[in-house]
Amino acid sequence: MAGSIRNTVVLASAVLLGGLLALGLVVGGSYIKGAAEVWQQSSRSVTVRGLSEREVPADLVLWPFNYSVSANTLSDLERQLSDDEQSIRAFLQGQGFAPEHVSSTPPRITDQFSNQYSGQRPDERYRAEATLLLRSPDVEGVIEAIPSATSLVREGVLLSPSYEYRTEFLFTGLDAIKPEMIAAATADARNAAQQFAEDSGSQVGQIRQATQGYFSIEDLDSYTPQTKRVRVVTTVDYSLQDHSLQD
Repeated sequence: MAGSIRNTVVLASAVLLGGLLALGLVVGGSYIKGAAEVWQQSSRSVTVRGLSEREVPADLVLWPFNYSVSANTLSDLERQLSDDEQSIRAFLQGQGFAPEHVSSTPPRITDQFSNQYSGQRPDERYRAEATLLLRSPDVEGVIEAIPSATSLVREGVLLSPSYEYRTEFLFTGLDAIKPEMIAAATADARNAAQQFAEDSGSQVGQIRQATQGYFSIEDLDSYTPQTKRVRVVTTVDYSLQDHSLQD
């Protein structure tokens, strides 16, 4: 009789232990499944780029006048340099540009006899180059005045234009438009993320990471340097969530 009771107790304990183990597996399995789903959702993301472009007019122009003179004496060289400088300044003033916007560089003087290794020497011993620079916000005024610069050649001013001394049009107002352009680039990135989310049956979540690119300022084209194209690209990493998690 006692043995039968012990067997019954052991059997009941085994059944209870088995039930508890099964319940633990069910509960644990559900927890693991839920945790896996949370992990899977948290790891879903999309990285997109947003672009913002804007055309702006140049607000500053650099107009260099590089000129050269030759003479056999340094005194004659200095006189010609002074005469040419005064001619250029008078031309710019006649075009309506303020004298304070014009600056000059020291002349670069070369003794051409010392540089000759053959028996043939140039007619004049000394040669000098100098540059006057107009730095003006009057962009349209410069564009209108450039064709008239040939009058200086008729006066005997030997201008030496080159790539080094080309007219440059600049845009200096970037700080004023930065916030709007960054906002536009970010909005463009979100639109791209939204389109991706719709195609994948998801919803766009929070920004996980964002990187702002450099602003670039370039000529609109080689024929329109007075108009600039400003461009910025932002890279944004958005989290994605299933629609079911939003309900």
